[in-house]
Amino acid sequence: MSDHALVVDNVVKRFGEKKAVDGLTFSARRGQLLALLGPNGAGKTTTIEMCEGFTSPTSGSIRVLGIDPVAHPQKVRDRIGIMLQGGGAYASVSVQEMLRLAAGYNAHPHDPQWLMELLGLQGVANTSYRRLSGGQQQRLSLALAMIGRPELIFLDEPTAGLDAQSRIAVWDVISAMKRDGVTVLLTTHLMDEAEALADDVVIIDHGRVVAQGSPAELTSHEEFPVLSVQTAEALDIRPLNDELAPANLSVEEVRPRDYRIKGTGSPDVVETLAREAARQQVLIRELSVSHRNLEDVFLELTGRELRS
Repeated sequence: MSDHALVVDNVVKRFGEKKAVDGLTFSARRGQLLALLGPNGAGKTTTIEMCEGFTSPTSGSIRVLGIDPVAHPQKVRDRIGIMLQGGGAYASVSVQEMLRLAAGYNAHPHDPQWLMELLGLQGVANTSYRRLSGGQQQRLSLALAMIGRPELIFLDEPTAGLDAQSRIAVWDVISAMKRDGVTVLLTTHLMDEAEALADDVVIIDHGRVVAQGSPAELTSHEEFPVLSVQTAEALDIRPLNDELAPANLSVEEVRPRDYRIKGTGSPDVVETLAREAARQQVLIRELSVSHRNLEDVFLELTGRELRS
């Protein structure tokens, strides 16, 4: 059995003269969460639709759990779960009825009652889909994606529109699926969500991969972390720079009583700073260590301009 649940190899998708996907290559390991990120129009939705077998690539190949989704789309769909942004439920059907109906389409489904309890839907079990709040619709959509015990699950912005409590609950469910060996492919516009949940990240733009790796690999940078210090009075940084010079570090005064040390957040440097401030009898009002995050990387690669 391959170590990868999903392999996308040099995939191109054309719509007339437009290339929606342009030579895309990436893979998702079994039992891991891969976050597929990109601005609107980057090709994420088209890529996922090809992986799910709903549309065919113009060229290149895709394997889902070792199966070609173009040649055997139903075999693929029997083993995957799909969370749709549109909900995937009938407007007049209740939550309980919809889950029971979906369970009937699967050989070994999860218990609908258990899923309702897991996702906080038991209180609206007899409520029709159209009368649910947006967050409840999202949670029902996740339940429908999970009910067939998928080996690979596609989650399209699973926490969009959720309140803080629901978002944490969904994160817990996703983490539990990973522990059970389910492979998760997640799309999200929430960079903190990707950074918190993902084992691997693929960032695409204009149908191409512009970066991939673990969150730690993508956010590492020689100028980060940055130690930021604010003091009550001016600090003479000359003796501090003398002490830090052997480590190739230096203090920079960016504003009056506001200092930066790039490239470290180590306890030794913090101790050195505090000791020198104490020697000068200068009070440290604020000290923090900042890191480059996934949003910084995303904007650096895809730009900050609004897109139509």
